[in-house]
Amino acid sequence: MMSPPTSPALRMRAPADYPGCPVTVDIALAEGRVLTAPKWGIPDAIIPLLGFVIISVAVAAAAESIGLPLPWLLLLGITLPWVALAGWPLLTTAFQGNGPRIDLGLRLTWRDVGWGLVGGVAALVAGGAIALALQAVFGEFTSTAADVGEQLRDEGPYLAVVAFALCIAIGAPIAEEIAFRGMAYNALAKRGLGTVWVIALTTVAFSLFHLEPVRAPILLASGLVLGVLRWRTRSLGAPIVAHAVNNLPGAAFLLVG
Repeated sequence: MMSPPTSPALRMRAPADYPGCPVTVDIALAEGRVLTAPKWGIPDAIIPLLGFVIISVAVAAAAESIGLPLPWLLLLGITLPWVALAGWPLLTTAFQGNGPRIDLGLRLTWRDVGWGLVGGVAALVAGGAIALALQAVFGEFTSTAADVGEQLRDEGPYLAVVAFALCIAIGAPIAEEIAFRGMAYNALAKRGLGTVWVIALTTVAFSLFHLEPVRAPILLASGLVLGVLRWRTRSLGAPIVAHAVNNLPGAAFLLVG
């Protein structure tokens, strides 16, 4: 007797070319490559976030116990948690799938750059408009990154400020996009969720991840743009570029402000 078919809306496992998969999957198949059905899933999208929190707390505790200077504390507190945030998706797709380039769409083409520039400007415009509205309600406010940058300018060498600006403009976009529009987006899509739900859930998670309640509407707008870019281009290149463009003014202000 044949068993009933599995509902496509709740797939536990999916082939490499599931609906919404990265374009790199199609390219690999067109080249005649044999791809395995990825074994990674939603738990692998949660692990990077938990790891980020654990490493952040561990760095803060260790720094306090040894009296680490503030510039080192801030820079290590930012960069070391990326080991979990970006490292786990890269690792799990390498060992439980077809590698991050194929499974996460980790590539960059001129088309991705073009879409990323457009998306980055759109995120800046939307974020700026929302910021003006929020200021009318809450008054002047800054981001956590701006506060950290101000501390570095006051208490650290200029080289530390430059390093922090590079983290904002380059490091954060890469690490966060690998985690959210990469691992989380594809895990939800592979599970069978529709595009609207995938974009909505990753956008909300992205906003909550930053722990900045006042700026949450700005982060939601940015996350929405980045999610749409991932859907439109089916790769991580465009969201990474757009995220970098969105962060660039803040990074530049740290250097010249």
